[in-house]
Amino acid sequence: MSVEQIVAGHRTLVLEGCDGVGKTTLARRLSVDHGFTVVHSPRTPDHLDLAGRYRAILAQEGHLLFDRCFLSELVYGPLNRGRSRITWSEAIDLAETVIARDGLLVHLTAPPAVVRQRLLTRDGEAISLDEVTALITAYRRVFETLADYAPVLTINTSTLDVPSTE
Repeated sequence: MSVEQIVAGHRTLVLEGCDGVGKTTLARRLSVDHGFTVVHSPRTPDHLDLAGRYRAILAQEGHLLFDRCFLSELVYGPLNRGRSRITWSEAIDLAETVIARDGLLVHLTAPPAVVRQRLLTRDGEAISLDEVTALITAYRRVFETLADYAPVLTINTSTLDVPSTE
């Protein structure tokens, strides 16, 4: 699948997957080549309304590309803090809002060993292979659930030809 096929007809893209899967690399490419405004979503402080933050962003005009978003909270929240600050109802509502903006949920994945090696190369350290596997599994479950409400495109980034823009 080409990058052009990914963006065709979409005004909003949500790139999600565990750290090291290639979200930022693909986001940079799509921003440069196709004019998307990239919204990188770091962890939102606990006292802020997370779902409201994403609703406000999705209300903006133009072509938006999320390099991580509310879906990460459904994965990292339970694994790191024992709970998610986004409910499933809020996640489904936000996913439907993405789709209403001519959007697409893009699940980026790769084999755990590939992701771990990317993290080691990028950061000089990485979580264990078991932890990477748990993240990949959690993302798969989130996307399987959301696929009942919104279109999901799953891409194995170990086979996607996206040269780095760095």
